[in-house]
Order: sequence, then C-alpha cells, then structure tokens
Amino acid sequence: MKYKRILLKLSGESLMGDKSYGIDPEKVLDFVKEIKNIYQLGIEIGIVIGGGNIFRGLSEAGQMMDRTQGDFMGMLATVINGMALESVFINEGIPVSLLSGIKVDKVADEVSPLKAKKALSEKRVVIFSGGTGNPFFTTDTGAVLRALEIKADAILKGTRVDGIYDKDPEKYQDAVKYESISYDETLQKELKIMDSTAFALAKDNQLPIIVFNMNKKGNLQKLIEGKNIGTLVRS
Repeated sequence: MKYKRILLKLSGESLMGDKSYGIDPEKVLDFVKEIKNIYQLGIEIGIVIGGGNIFRGLSEAGQMMDRTQGDFMGMLATVINGMALESVFINEGIPVSLLSGIKVDKVADEVSPLKAKKALSEKRVVIFSGGTGNPFFTTDTGAVLRALEIKADAILKGTRVDGIYDKDPEKYQDAVKYESISYDETLQKELKIMDSTAFALAKDNQLPIIVFNMNKKGNLQKLIEGKNIGTLVRS
C-alpha cells in the first residue's frame, strides 16, 4: 500500500447528497462503506469533516453575529457531523473514536495527539471534530494540524471533482487537470487548494495533499493502492 496512515478531509456539504442542507443518511453510508474498504486493508484512518451543511443553513442568522460566534457555531456543526459518521461506523461494525477540539464531554473525548495515536494503534477510525478549538481557523487548517499530530503520510482531500484544474472544470470544458503540482506552483497560479493558513502549514512541513473525487465509488481504495487518482500536491 502506498499510504499506511492517512487523514481524510471531507467537506460538510459532501454529506448533503441531493439535499440543500443537513445530512443525507444514504450519502453518509456511502462514504463509510468506501472508508470501510480501506480500513479492512489495515490502513490507519483519521477523518476531519467540515460543518458547512449545517452552519450554512443558518447563514442568515450568521450575518447578525460576529466572527467568533460564527466560528464556534461551525465547530459545533462539525461535532454533529462527526456524531453522524460515528453512528454509521458503529452500525457497520467498525471501531471508532470521536474526538473534539472543543469540550463536549457528553458526546466526544477531548482531542489530544496521544489519544488519537493510541486509538489508531488499536485499529480504531478516529474522527476529529470541533476544528482546532479556536475561532479564526478553518477545518482545512484543523485537518493539516491533526494530520501532523498523528504523523499521517498524506492528507486525502475528497471533493466532487477528480483533482486540481487550471480553472473550474464544472464551468469550463477546456479546463486542464494537473496530475501533480508543487506547493509553489499552486501559489503562483492562485489555485485554491486549501485556505492560506492550512496550505502554508502543509507546505512548511512537506505534508503531501491529494485532491480526488470521493463521490466516485472505489476511488479511495485505488488511491491507497497507489493508482493514479486525483492530483498530488508536493514539494
């Protein structure tokens, strides 16, 4: 296998399926089954999920609040998404630990690198929720932070397109896909892989990022097996 320990980053919106907001149980089950396939290969898996499917459903209220309040609302949304994933993993018979960057001890343990690495060594899937626990940081930054803490081989960023393009492939038919690209090239070309803080942290620590289509069945396993899936961002 090309990767032994990975951090899978999923957007909250990816859990919506065809809904305009909220959680589609069938989509969550689809994702869990894809992750189960690589879990059964012995891959150690950390997951960071965003909260946009829930928080953006409250966008009108969010406009009336300051950034700090809005960010904490977003963190709580990621906990809700983490609980949804946790429930389906349990139903599928997969050991799982839900950790949180904010204190919600009724539903999740407080995150720490030691807890996370111990859970991974016990062959548990680890879901990181609650972001970094601090406002002004996105779940992209949280994903890079958690990947570095658990010493992941790479961040696998699941999206609805099959990699990184020179322009939006959903708008432009002549968009060109990159098979691989350097950190510096992405900055020069102003390609929006992650927010600038997350990307700088990944670049400084030489953490590979693979952007791929998570919605295509079997893609995650093919990527783990070393097949040419998505786009690799490297030094």
